[in-house]
Amino acid sequence: MLDSLRDLLARIGNAVAALLTAIISSRLVRLVATALGRLLNPLIQRLTPAYRSGYAWYEKREARERLLIKVAAAIVGVFILYNWIYLPIAGLNNGMQDRIEARQRELIQVRSLMHSYNRVKAELAEAQKGTVADKNFSLFSVIEQTLDRSVGRDKIGSITPSDRPLNGGFQQHIVDLKLVGLNLPQIVDTLYGVQSLPVPVTVSGLHIRQRAQDSYSYDVDMTCMALGRS
Repeated sequence: MLDSLRDLLARIGNAVAALLTAIISSRLVRLVATALGRLLNPLIQRLTPAYRSGYAWYEKREARERLLIKVAAAIVGVFILYNWIYLPIAGLNNGMQDRIEARQRELIQVRSLMHSYNRVKAELAEAQKGTVADKNFSLFSVIEQTLDRSVGRDKIGSITPSDRPLNGGFQQHIVDLKLVGLNLPQIVDTLYGVQSLPVPVTVSGLHIRQRAQDSYSYDVDMTCMALGRS
């Protein structure tokens, strides 16, 4: 029985020593120990006489009593180390890990936002290449002059301009056209004239109808559009 208790005490002592070594190797624990040493030094000096008296009382006990006292002290020591030192340090480590994971998630979100920003920035730059920089730009005048050269004013049934503001400081210029009595070469010339303008103008709608009274003539509904900066 006594040998078993001694073996148990030795195992507990080895476990406590390993735990103490792991804890003492921590820089934070060393700093805390140094600070506590400075604070507790006056208290230690006051308790030294009581410690000596207690140690003298311990030495007077029998071997079995001293063994039981060591076992009880080891259990109390493990309890104190585990609850007052190990658990707070483990909690601090877990809290630090949680903060690191939170920062990593925030970094992923920031990178996603930067990716979206760069994509929108590139799209905006591409859109600006197709815009008309002149604030006094008139799509109506440009289209009218083009049609005068390509098919003649008499072929213009109607020409209706309209403007629509867009987000981001842009403005959409729109012209709805109705052309009457065009032949196929004139339709081609009209489309070519619009596409070859020195300003970025697109044909967003085109509808060609054959005239009943003349199978070689066509009526054309066309919508031209340009993007400008307001």
